[in-house]
Amino acid sequence: MKAFFEGIQSLFVDFLFKPLDGLRSLELSYWFAANTINWIFMIICAVAMVYWIKQLRIFDEAGTENQDTTAHSFLK
Repeated sequence: MKAFFEGIQSLFVDFLFKPLDGLRSLELSYWFAANTINWIFMIICAVAMVYWIKQLRIFDEAGTENQDTTAHSFLK
């Protein structure tokens, strides 16, 4: 059983996290490049928020949204 968990450790430490080790070593020389994953996630979240707000505005302007406080059964 110990060999199984050491195999999992080896998979993650020796193979799957190697790109992140490279980004960590890059941090001291070029901060923006080292944080590319964070920038990508922030851009994805910003795009998703803009899309969500646009969809909310579409439903609000169309008047199809039920804004009654008893719209949900648990609020009765």
